[in-house]
Amino acid sequence: MSLLLDAAGPKDDAFVRIEDGTELSLQAGAVIVPLTVIDQAIADRRNTPLGLHVANDTQVSAIEPYFGALALISIGFPSFSDGRGLSLAKRLRRAGFSGTLRASGPIIADQFAEALACGFDEVALPPEMAARQPAEQWTKARSIVHDHYQTGYGEDASILQKRLAAARGA
Repeated sequence: MSLLLDAAGPKDDAFVRIEDGTELSLQAGAVIVPLTVIDQAIADRRNTPLGLHVANDTQVSAIEPYFGALALISIGFPSFSDGRGLSLAKRLRRAGFSGTLRASGPIIADQFAEALACGFDEVALPPEMAARQPAEQWTKARSIVHDHYQTGYGEDASILQKRLAAARGA
C-alpha cells in the first residue's frame, strides 16, 4: 500500500493519478495528470481540483503557465539519490506557485525535513518504500535530521558547504 505523508503524518489522498487523456472521463473529482494531458484536462473542466505530475528535470517555464489552474504539482523522484526534484520545488515556489507540492517516488525518511524545507507539502511513497519505512519512521526522522544538501534555507551551511570548508581547512 502506498503512503501519503505531510508534516503532521499520514493522510488520505484525494487525488487519483491518471496517465492518459482517455481516462479523464472515467474519473470524477481530483486527478493528477502528466504534462502531456494537462491542456485537455483544463479544457474538459470535468476534474477538480486538478494536479499535474512532472519529471524532476522539467523546466519551470513549462509548468508556470498552468499555475492558476493547478491545486497540486507532483514532482517525480526516480530514486532517493536524485535530488533534482528538491531544486525544482524551490524554483516553483520562487516562481510563485502557492498550491500543494508533492514529492512522489522512492525518497527516504532522512530526506523528509529537507523536502519540507525546499517547499514540498507532502510526500507520496510507492508501496515498497512505505513497507520499508513506515510513517512513524518518517515522523521521527523529520525531527532528528537537521543537515541538508540544499542551500538557500535555514541558518546552517549545507552539507556540501561544510565539506568544502573542511577541505579548505585540511
